[in-house]
Formats: sequence, C-alpha cells, structure tokens
Amino acid sequence: QVQVVESGGGVVQAGGSLRLSCAASGRTLSTFSMAWFRQAPGEERDFVASVSWNGKYTYYKPTLKGRFTISREDAKNPMFLQMNRLEPEDTAVYYCAVSTAGHTGWPRSEYDYWGQGTQVTVSA
Repeated sequence: QVQVVESGGGVVQAGGSLRLSCAASGRTLSTFSMAWFRQAPGEERDFVASVSWNGKYTYYKPTLKGRFTISREDAKNPMFLQMNRLEPEDTAVYYCAVSTAGHTGWPRSEYDYWGQGTQVTVSA
C-alpha cells in the first residue's frame, strides 16, 4: 500500500500564489511518477500536471502552463505544485496521485493511489 498526503491548500485572493505539497510513503517505490488533478464543484476530476520519478520530465494541462509549476527532486522527496497568478476559476479540490508504473498521462486510470485532496479557494 502507498499513502498519499497533500498539504498547502487554503484561501487566497485572485492574483496570489499557493504552493501545494504531496508526500508518498509506505511501499518502497523507486520509479513512481506523480501528478496533480483538481475537481471543481459539479465537474469531473481534471488533469493539472505530472512529473516523472526523477523530476526530469514534466507535463501540464496546456491552459495552466506558465502559471503552474510542478516539481520534485527524486522519488524519495515530496512533490510540489507552485501556483501563481491564481484566478477564481482555479478554485477546486486538488488531488495528488501516484502511478506505480511511471505513467504521466492525462487519464485518471493511469494512477493507482490518491490522496484525500486539499481545498484551494481563490476569491475575486
């Protein structure tokens, strides 16, 4: 089993920044990839960004690239999502996901383990 825990959510004004963190623990994994998804009320859980096990390769939802930055040093360290110039439309629950097979794609089905989510609220 793998435990996935997110932190760093909160309330911020439009134009502000937040940094989310995600830590995975439990079963020993050396090459797992990680990703962020988000789910706004009444909408489906949507891909935000992903990163390879060593932090070398990153992928973004095109509309978020430039404002959001995903990063991780390696498989032993937490993953981060730096979110800048936040907009009210970014309000959602943000979920961290782990792919034990090293997938970094958009489909939710590529990810085996999920955190409980952290709320991000951007006020106008």
